[in-house]
Amino acid sequence: MKISYNWLKQFIQTDKTPQELSLVLTNIGLEIESLETVQAVAGGLEGLVIGHVLSCVQHPNADRLRVTTVDVGAAEALQIVCGASNVAQGQKVVVATVGTAVHPNEGEPFKINKSKIRGEVSEGMICAEDEIGLGVSHDGIMVLPEDTVVGTAAKAYFNLEDDYLFEIGLTPNRADAASHLGVARDLAAYFRADLQMPDIASFKTANENLVIEVKVEDTAACPRYSSVSITGVTVKSSPDWLQDKLKVIGIRPINNIVDITNYVLHDLGQPLHAFDADKIKGGKVLVKKCAEGTPFVTLDGVERKLGVEDLMICNAEEPMCIAGVFGGIQSGVSETTTNIFLESAYFNSVSVRKTSKRHGLKTDASFRFERGTDPDMTVVALKRAAMLIQELAGGVISSSVSDIYPEPVKPFDVAVSYSNINKLIGANIPDAEIKAIIVALGIDVVTETAEGLELKVPSFKVDVTRECDVTEEVLRIYGYNNIEIPSKINASLSYSNKPDREQTQHVIADMLTANGYLEIWCNSLTKGSYSKNPEEAVQILNPLSSDLNVMRQELLMPALESVAYNLNRKSADIKFYEFGKTYHLSGGKYVERPRLLIVLSGAVQSEQWNHKPAQVSFYNLKSAVDAVISRLGISNYQSEELKDENFAYGLKYFRADKAIVSFGAVTTADRKKADIDKDVYYADFDWALLLDIVRKNKIVNREVPKYPAVRRDLSMLVDTAVTFDELKTIAFKTEKKLVKNVQVFDVYVGDKLPEGKKSYALNFTLQDEEQTLTDKQIDAVMQKIIYNLAQTAKAEIRK
Repeated sequence: MKISYNWLKQFIQTDKTPQELSLVLTNIGLEIESLETVQAVAGGLEGLVIGHVLSCVQHPNADRLRVTTVDVGAAEALQIVCGASNVAQGQKVVVATVGTAVHPNEGEPFKINKSKIRGEVSEGMICAEDEIGLGVSHDGIMVLPEDTVVGTAAKAYFNLEDDYLFEIGLTPNRADAASHLGVARDLAAYFRADLQMPDIASFKTANENLVIEVKVEDTAACPRYSSVSITGVTVKSSPDWLQDKLKVIGIRPINNIVDITNYVLHDLGQPLHAFDADKIKGGKVLVKKCAEGTPFVTLDGVERKLGVEDLMICNAEEPMCIAGVFGGIQSGVSETTTNIFLESAYFNSVSVRKTSKRHGLKTDASFRFERGTDPDMTVVALKRAAMLIQELAGGVISSSVSDIYPEPVKPFDVAVSYSNINKLIGANIPDAEIKAIIVALGIDVVTETAEGLELKVPSFKVDVTRECDVTEEVLRIYGYNNIEIPSKINASLSYSNKPDREQTQHVIADMLTANGYLEIWCNSLTKGSYSKNPEEAVQILNPLSSDLNVMRQELLMPALESVAYNLNRKSADIKFYEFGKTYHLSGGKYVERPRLLIVLSGAVQSEQWNHKPAQVSFYNLKSAVDAVISRLGISNYQSEELKDENFAYGLKYFRADKAIVSFGAVTTADRKKADIDKDVYYADFDWALLLDIVRKNKIVNREVPKYPAVRRDLSMLVDTAVTFDELKTIAFKTEKKLVKNVQVFDVYVGDKLPEGKKSYALNFTLQDEEQTLTDKQIDAVMQKIIYNLAQTAKAEIRK
């Protein structure tokens, strides 16, 4: 939200600099995201001065140019070549001296240099109003009154003042601060200063010539509707001061009527809407909901189909405006408008939010109505705007203020205890100081006791309804930085379940990150078309879009979108991991399942001069999976080849009938959904099961073996269907005590082998923890292994 420094000073008198105010605002909960100097006129008229044309003669070499001498208050007059037809001796003009940067209405800024024009020296430029951003006319140079003082800076003459723009990161609960008045309220409370409200005491109805009947049919969606009529207005450009105010905060001026409604919105926080009264058919305004599918063309020229829950401002025949959101193209103010019907209402925040979201319309008005406006501000803002319209557009107020408010919103009754406030804040703030802050915030004290206060919280503080909310208000104004951090630290021992979930996750995340993997966080909302079990999909009742209409049932597809995003930006080597949850509707209940996903694609490592890049394969993924399993201290599990539609091929590690992890290649169908034409590999861990296994694991400490291990290698022919895991299992079953490890170090399949055969080369590590193994013992074990391999796996040992 944008707030002007000069505008703020209309509400509160302060000598604090913008930089000092930015610190104060941040400290009281209105965080300043940026502070910048802004100028209503580009360039701020820097370097421009008032000059006096001493002489003006025809240029000897150009019919349309004049050679002038201009006094700008310097030691010597300047010679300036001018092409304006209206330049003449004796005029007071605006001069851009050498070195000045001129900012025209159109085009880029340019610098004035000393030059020769058709042979005559020119030491500046006599300016037209559009050349310096002061208007749109280019008929000739600006001619100022004769009594204008020569040498005066143009910035001072035109009373041009620099402003400063605060960009406030407004949180959703601070609807009360969504205006200059709201921000000034907080500053007034902090400085204990008076708040200067706009004077509306002189508001007066001139006649009753334009009384428009108003009927509110849905008082739940529109609890208060205030309005007034103004006749005889002239729609034209706004005066400079109003345009400048709006330009500073990034609002484009349109005309005096629309600009006034925008001004009051940002001034007081109350949205207004001005209708052309002559376009209100039947002389009647109805606040109601229309039939489903009713067509309505908004100000942007788009035809929208109304929903049955959309609150509309209608005339006797048709809708004119989407209440609190956007106006209609037929009833708005135009250059021909002479009579105004001005609306100032309080709409239900939920109703406006739903309508705004349904139609995809976000406006300054809906922003405020969605968060909650002040119902007590409608008439104040209405009178303020009506008086400004009288002042800037002429006309007279031609009806009394209509104020339909059947059930006034009452202030919130809140009881607070001094001791509770201090307990929540963690400081001992004097009772008198607490009360002073509460009063300074505009909260009424009804009853006071030694223990606390009975309060009535005004309606503009929509989020202050409980004692803890009042405590937060006190803390903001007292100052977060004034709360001392205690030097004493209290600690207590408490039992916690093992393993620590977060710590275990951090351990694995650190390991993967150290090995070059990047952590990703994907959206839990995804496309319904990704659901492979639609009956288990958790549907979103009011989705933001068709691409975000279900909760994800697996981590893969959102991760593949991240892979595709990187591939499309020439980042081809992918090593990702994500800790996340999947969501399922199972047995009529919603179930969340923690998962860990690892994704690989591209090269094993980036291209180097001394080696050729190799593409990742299934075995690189298996290495990562084994590393995770090993790091968690899990060793007792089985594996089998995957037969799963979610994988092109792969393996599964499991205990009993529960899969610990499934990993392999992404199917062509899934890659096609994400528009990926490269091989991608992924592993899907059941993180909850892993933690449960870790919890049950017992830590066993063993001494480092004193006796050496030995290695024996075997090369064998086996059927192509035989896997390494089968051979490894046979070895461990043969000798559980002495066989410590079995590894494969070579696999060969080729035309030199019999059909249906492949060659495995395995190494076996043997070790006795109680004595040194003899050759006789080693040979006996190896003979048993060879025999069992031949009997069970039909292995033929190669010599």
